[in-house]
Amino acid sequence: MHTYLFTFSLSLLLSMGLTPAVIWLARRLGTVDAPNVRKIHSSSIPHIGGVAVFISMMTLIIPVLFLPNIIGVSFRDISAKVIVTLAASSFIFLIGLVDDLKRLRARHKLAAQLVAAIVVCSFGVRINAITISELLSINFGWFSWPLTILWIVGITNAINLSDGLDGLAAGISAVACGVIAIFSVYSGQVFMAVLMLALLGSLIGFLFFNFSPAKIFMGDCGSMFLGFTIASSSVICASKSSALVGLALPVLAMGIPIFDTLFSMLRRFLERRSMFAPDRSHFHHRLLDLGIKQREAVIVIYAVTVLAAGLGMFMMVTHNTNSLIVFICILLLLLLVFRVVGSVRLRETIDGLRKKYAVTSQTNEEVRSFEAAQLHFRRAETFEQWWEAISFAAESLEFSSVNMLLTNRDRTSNLLEWRSNGNTPNSMEILKVDLPVRDRRSGPPLNLKIEVCRDGSLEAAGRKVALFTRLVDETSLATLPAKADDDV
Repeated sequence: MHTYLFTFSLSLLLSMGLTPAVIWLARRLGTVDAPNVRKIHSSSIPHIGGVAVFISMMTLIIPVLFLPNIIGVSFRDISAKVIVTLAASSFIFLIGLVDDLKRLRARHKLAAQLVAAIVVCSFGVRINAITISELLSINFGWFSWPLTILWIVGITNAINLSDGLDGLAAGISAVACGVIAIFSVYSGQVFMAVLMLALLGSLIGFLFFNFSPAKIFMGDCGSMFLGFTIASSSVICASKSSALVGLALPVLAMGIPIFDTLFSMLRRFLERRSMFAPDRSHFHHRLLDLGIKQREAVIVIYAVTVLAAGLGMFMMVTHNTNSLIVFICILLLLLLVFRVVGSVRLRETIDGLRKKYAVTSQTNEEVRSFEAAQLHFRRAETFEQWWEAISFAAESLEFSSVNMLLTNRDRTSNLLEWRSNGNTPNSMEILKVDLPVRDRRSGPPLNLKIEVCRDGSLEAAGRKVALFTRLVDETSLATLPAKADDDV
């Protein structure tokens, strides 16, 4: 018990002493987070606070490895797992620090996280099995690899995405560390308890400067380090006991960032945006949109997190399937909270899925029409065949009309025109585009006029125009065999 208190207290004091030094250093180096449209703060604030958290934890935890007591013995039982976890977490910290200083692409950070997670898994830090009751135990076998990698990378990014308000990521991580520490003591994993207490002390010391109004942000070096360390440590604790509660408690403690990440991915999928695209629709943004001030929003999230984690503690005293029932009920409570703030809208989600399916089906149909038209263009050797290909493409892509005014060599004019057999739409629903077509003559290019019905969607009409222009660009009059356009 004395070691627990000593580790927690000293890491807290170290963090409180180091954070002002990091603030001073960050300002000297110009490593600050400038305000922009996505940010809540209105002034430049240092954003490498994770340095203080990292140093405070490592300074305390490394000497503990060599203590000649029960904690040292506990470490030697899992030394390989702990050492690789600390090494991989340090690597992730450095990647985050480089990102804070130089800016890395999201895909590069994700690649680094995957590599670190794979290395950790190769040393036995894996979710091999979960015991739900005496009669039901799930052994994951080879699936433990992708499951563990998904867990570690997912939690790392969930904590990273939650770092949007002053003190938010640090506070949620502190609750998660406290929960894992309690479970570690409960299950007799004393070294993991010390590890989590060292991280908890570092976070609380940092929160004195990070809570609203923040004097420093933790940055990616802090949030990624926290997420990776907490995720890997929870796997070590869970694999030791195989009990459902070993993973369920961290899930509940980090329920808000986990659900927020999942809903963000769903939202970006429905909006057909990159999974790495930034937005301003996270859970904490929803609270701000409801008129709640930043400090109060963070306190609300703290309260929900503590409530979920506190209720999850009942899983340590319940047995068999009762633990699973408690876990599911708390998850439903968290979903209800997301529904109340507007992050979950079932009807809008269903409509979004329908729209995405319709757009995907329409796009696939347009591509098939484009590929069929390509064959006609590639067979064209004369101007007449080229115009037939133009007409076929226009019909396949459901254009309203296509026309081109030609000037013959005798100075007479000739209007070539194709029109759809369907009803003529309102002129307000027509997208009109003029395309320059290269030919072999000197002078300006020919002018190909096309009309496309909007059909309620400018995007769909634009896609059709883009496919059509690709056809014309690939096989223009200038690419036809010699003398093919002599009559034009």
